[in-house]
Amino acid sequence: MANQFVTDIDGNISMINELLRVNENFDLMYRVVDVGDHRFCFYFIDGLSKDEIMEKIMEFFYRMKPEDFPSDAYGFSKKYLPYGEVDLIKDTDSLIKYVMSGVPCLFIDGYNQGLAVDFRTYPSRSVGEPEKDKVMRGSRDGFVETLVFNTALIRRRIRDPQLTMEIFTVGRSSKTDVVVSYMGKRVDNRILAEIRQRIEAIDIDSLTMNGESLAECLYQHKWYNPFPKFKFSERPDAAAAAILEGNIVILVDNSPAAIIVPTSVFDIIEDADDYYFPPVTGTYLRLSRFIIDVVAVVFTPVFLLLMHHPQWIPEGYEFIYITDPINIPILWQFLLLEFAVDGMRLASLNTPSMLSTPLSVMAGIVLGDFTVSSGWFNSEIMLYMAFIAVANYTQSSFELGYALKFMRIITLILTGFFDLPGFIIGLAITAIAIVRNKTISGKSYIYPLIPFNGKQLLRRFFRISLPSSEGK
Repeated sequence: MANQFVTDIDGNISMINELLRVNENFDLMYRVVDVGDHRFCFYFIDGLSKDEIMEKIMEFFYRMKPEDFPSDAYGFSKKYLPYGEVDLIKDTDSLIKYVMSGVPCLFIDGYNQGLAVDFRTYPSRSVGEPEKDKVMRGSRDGFVETLVFNTALIRRRIRDPQLTMEIFTVGRSSKTDVVVSYMGKRVDNRILAEIRQRIEAIDIDSLTMNGESLAECLYQHKWYNPFPKFKFSERPDAAAAAILEGNIVILVDNSPAAIIVPTSVFDIIEDADDYYFPPVTGTYLRLSRFIIDVVAVVFTPVFLLLMHHPQWIPEGYEFIYITDPINIPILWQFLLLEFAVDGMRLASLNTPSMLSTPLSVMAGIVLGDFTVSSGWFNSEIMLYMAFIAVANYTQSSFELGYALKFMRIITLILTGFFDLPGFIIGLAITAIAIVRNKTISGKSYIYPLIPFNGKQLLRRFFRISLPSSEGK
């Protein structure tokens, strides 16, 4: 239960020190000074406040005389606190929120309210281009882990009073700041109300994994459907474009990725490069991405099916048939290489940068030459899996890439055990998983295909013009 402050500063200091366990935390500090005939006490976290700002504020305070003090904290903040971001602190719950967020808090003898003076600063990296969401042409900035920087990157691109940034606090212990960003006249108010209600209803101790933890709390979907329900982007230009199209962008403190809702599978496949090039080039890039994604799902199952039925190989393509000895069944070769590719990907994330190049060369030589000559794998299998490994990087969504990978493995296994019926069942499972998936708004995951909207469907495949500024 929140406690109220009193006018006696010694009583407030005693209560706050016990509440915040100041004596047990070396980085939680308080500074008591005498100004005129009043005592001031600043509470702040070492490393999260700008020392030069505090010094300038204290210099201003030291010039005050006893007759300058107004009757309450509100009047003091309006007349004698030379800083822009100031809030009143009415109870201990507000105090905990401000101090633990890094906001310095000031208490003055004779006032039963405190003042939160927001000159905090967070350690942050530069707003460089994201490693995963790179583009050949366009902006080179990206979201970082500091929430206020991310909102500023969007504000820089949308200078419209309709752009709204609503803030929420999620997590009993973490008290993580979550911002919902949208355009007031373009957003679907029903979806916005649903998002607000779901965020306010979240009862969790901490958003341990930041954006992913929030996404799982917002939409507790069926675990066995791997296709993503949200689009994640580390690019401010992509987030700003989504907002202008009437979507909602959710930003989570300590996370460099924005969550874009509502999202269909066509939205997830889209890439910023589609719009940074002329329509013809953008259309080519988009169609290439669609085709490669589809081919990557069915390529290895189709090859396995043709190996079971050589008579189905089209005339003139007989060379694809494996004539060398097959020591390990083709199905198991594909499955082993699927896991090997993921193993190399995980190893690359944990490899020091100075060793990444020589280790990559070593892995290429070992997998590309020795495994074939030793009889573990056939050269054709290595070639086709190399294509699959490269195809996984044609689109930026990790979640969609792994969803397609799971569908490919399922189709491959069913084809290996049940031949043509298994291949058909695998494709049916993939189609059902996509069609049965739902967005957070409850709409179709494959809109504008179902329900059908010819104009929007055409725009999903062909980059005719720049995105419309109107809502979808």
